[in-house]
Amino acid sequence: MPRFAANLSLLFTELPLPARFAAAAAAGFDAVEIQFPYDYPAPLLRDAAAAAAVDIILINLPAGDLMSGGCGLASHPARAASFQAALAEGEHYARVLGVRMVNVLAGRFDPRQDETLTRQTLAANLVLAGERLAAHGIRVTCEAINTFDMPGFVVSTPAELAEVLAEAAHPNVGMQLDLYHLARMQLDLAATLVQYLSQTGHVQFADCPGRHEPGTGELPLAQVFALLDELGYTGWCAAEYKPATSTADSLHWLASRR
Repeated sequence: MPRFAANLSLLFTELPLPARFAAAAAAGFDAVEIQFPYDYPAPLLRDAAAAAAVDIILINLPAGDLMSGGCGLASHPARAASFQAALAEGEHYARVLGVRMVNVLAGRFDPRQDETLTRQTLAANLVLAGERLAAHGIRVTCEAINTFDMPGFVVSTPAELAEVLAEAAHPNVGMQLDLYHLARMQLDLAATLVQYLSQTGHVQFADCPGRHEPGTGELPLAQVFALLDELGYTGWCAAEYKPATSTADSLHWLASRR
């Protein structure tokens, strides 16, 4: 059976981030992930997680202006220095928090930049991150994000991401697969998992459409979790969804998995 983690950037948001660790533990989670932990000092978050006895398994690197509609850092040829600064900050947080994986958000295309050069820049930055974080036993992932939620994203399908990873060709860099983003791109979840799971270090999920908890949309998530188990996936499945009402009311799926 897959192990489930809570994404504290989307769940338990009625609480300040340091208080969400205890809430996640009380709900039955043993591990959590955080999209961007950088608004709080790393030692404060580390201590809150330790007090709640939950592991922090993944964070994203800082992504610059990506979340406000910009191109981000990882694929932009003119933002090499900013990416290196983001990598240094992410490395610091990852080491203090004891995370096992750091996710690099590819970013959006800049219409003023060549698309091939953009993807080459992403591959080179993934190599840089993979090499630097390997020294601490931290794996680097990158994910495809659907073009409806983020138009112009540099890698929108696992096939596109696989091409970038093939160019990077670094043993410490792999995929993060988000079932919601796959569904939004109308990809077959089972076939995609069979094809790419060997390259995958982390899985996230939300139902689709809506990006809410399991059971609110059309995805056969229970079957997908069973397939992950059948395929021998031993990593985490992180609940990265927006609760339809409250986090507490959305967790019926977790109780049914225990």
